[in-house]
Amino acid sequence: MKRLVKDILFAIVTALLLSAFIYFEDFNLTSKALNTLFGIGGFALLLYIPKRAILFSGFFIGLLWFYWIGFSFVYQGVGYMEPIITIAFGFIYLIFFAPLSFTDNPLIRALLLFGLSFVAPFNWNWMQLPLPFVDSYIGVYKYQFTLVLLALALPSLLKKPYRYLPLLLLIGALNYGYPKQELAPLKIKVVTTHIKQENKWQPQYLYPTVTMAFQEIEQAIYENYDVIVLPESVFPLYMNKTPDLIKNLEKFSKQITIVAGSLLYEDEQNYNVTYMFQNGSYKIAKKLVLVPFGEYIPLPKFAQKFINDTFFSGASDFVTAKKPTDFIIKGIKFRNAICYEATCPELYRDHPKYMIAMSNNAWFAPSIEPTLQRLLMKYYARKNGTTIYHSANYKGSGIIQ
Repeated sequence: MKRLVKDILFAIVTALLLSAFIYFEDFNLTSKALNTLFGIGGFALLLYIPKRAILFSGFFIGLLWFYWIGFSFVYQGVGYMEPIITIAFGFIYLIFFAPLSFTDNPLIRALLLFGLSFVAPFNWNWMQLPLPFVDSYIGVYKYQFTLVLLALALPSLLKKPYRYLPLLLLIGALNYGYPKQELAPLKIKVVTTHIKQENKWQPQYLYPTVTMAFQEIEQAIYENYDVIVLPESVFPLYMNKTPDLIKNLEKFSKQITIVAGSLLYEDEQNYNVTYMFQNGSYKIAKKLVLVPFGEYIPLPKFAQKFINDTFFSGASDFVTAKKPTDFIIKGIKFRNAICYEATCPELYRDHPKYMIAMSNNAWFAPSIEPTLQRLLMKYYARKNGTTIYHSANYKGSGIIQ
């Protein structure tokens, strides 16, 4: 019994160390020094704690990072699934980290951890293992993560007085800078809205929502902005089915470029899209990467329809574009990203200089989800030299560098 308690305590401390950076950021308490120490300490514990403690660690890490995922099920009419999904993510990451529990050898565990940094369960890629270092003195490139793991694991193979010599490898893991990031040479207004998810798709809230969006546009014109960016699905309807709305937006776009989220129904398919209105006309960008279990079911075909109809009321049936979409706004190229895909490497493969991203984070209010999303955006933005203009409903808006 004492040994079990000890393993659980080891696991809790490990999980807290590897999750603290999210909560520091959420409470505006981010410290590079603490993030560095906690991150190194957390990974050191993963390499050295008892095998059983590894399993508990994975479970607690899954909860601390992703407890909020079940919140969205309330709005799908299956609220009873909320605690089940929360616990499920604990077990998913128990399994994720389980390979480390097959050995006591820190070097083998380090190699396994490096391998796990390429794994995304169910295509859910928000467990980026170098992420605890995104606001620290350690860099987030793979080679730097490798050096951290080696610096922590190799002392187990050496004897005094050379045991701690491998810690010098941490010098090579320091953050020596990222590609240069620049602000776009345009005046861009990034809008935050505060529409509760339970109200967002209700018919009685449609007119106030659309009115609010036009008020934001008019205010941006008054303030002489070049571009206004509104959140994902800020127009909660199939915009291509509302020609009068399109005409009004085209009219305003002669004074300001409008980038806004909505839906598209085309060829009997649903698309989560961005509309860009400019100079009296518009362009549509379809989403490239869908949210696992939110917009598509990452399971074999025979299971997809049953799960979609049973747990998502048929809502997880969106389809995607073939490639990323770029908007040319007043001669400047912007990569378009909608919510989850702004945290996916597919959108950054050619290192876009500027990105316009939009989200609806009200699905997970109140939680750390917008904070974790922002940290992930920062992770990819810094690695690729991209400046992100992010507009969100609920929380998370801003310019991310």
